[in-house]
Amino acid sequence: MKIAIVTGASSGLGRESVIQLWEHFGGMDAIWVAARRRERLEELACQVGVPLRIFALDLTERSELAGLEQALALEKPRVKFLVNAAGFGKMGPVSGQTVKEDADMVRLNCEALTAVTRMVLPYMDKNSRIIQYASSAAFLPQPDFAVYAATKAYVLSYSRALNRELKDRGICVTAVCPGPVRTEFFSIAETAGEIPFYKRLVMANPRRVAAKAVRDSIACRELSVYGVSMKAFFLLAKIVPHKLLLDAFRAIEYRGGRCPERG
Repeated sequence: MKIAIVTGASSGLGRESVIQLWEHFGGMDAIWVAARRRERLEELACQVGVPLRIFALDLTERSELAGLEQALALEKPRVKFLVNAAGFGKMGPVSGQTVKEDADMVRLNCEALTAVTRMVLPYMDKNSRIIQYASSAAFLPQPDFAVYAATKAYVLSYSRALNRELKDRGICVTAVCPGPVRTEFFSIAETAGEIPFYKRLVMANPRRVAAKAVRDSIACRELSVYGVSMKAFFLLAKIVPHKLLLDAFRAIEYRGGRCPERG
């Protein structure tokens, strides 16, 4: 049985990834989808032409994650695509967030992604692909988005290292690093702070981001960065000292009407 596995499939880039895989890879027997909101997954199942196996679970709970692990052990499928798209972020200063919010970001964005990748790897063979959704926030420390950016820096580093480790097995790992994407993500992120105005100017379409991610994955690219502005940001973060960039962005925020002292 040939399958794909997509986490965070109930909305945003996870949902778009399911649609992209269905539209472009007709040889899949099923796509296994994982997210907390079962009703969203059931709605998605009615919109695609491939069977979806639904895992309505909280990836941060080890006892619930065990259900996916047991299904893999029982079915022993050939996993041709693994897409780790589950994640969330909270904006605002660290002092304005709860310990639980910060810890949950680390658990979902880092621990759950690592656990799912590790448990799926034994079922992947040559020419399989892993797509890990990081973020352009991984390129640079982000005050008022500190924990989220740090978790995505982990995803980027982990993915690039894993890509090198798996070369001999013919498995490619692509870290996807989009800028702001027009999804539900920001309605959650902005409960503790407001997205800077310059990020609103470069909001990307989730379908296009997911389509590029799949194309770059097929091409075995280690990094997928959507849009000219984010590619420029990636280069800037490599050649310009981070302190200078952080000072410049803070000045832009201030001129845009956002008070730096209030985050």
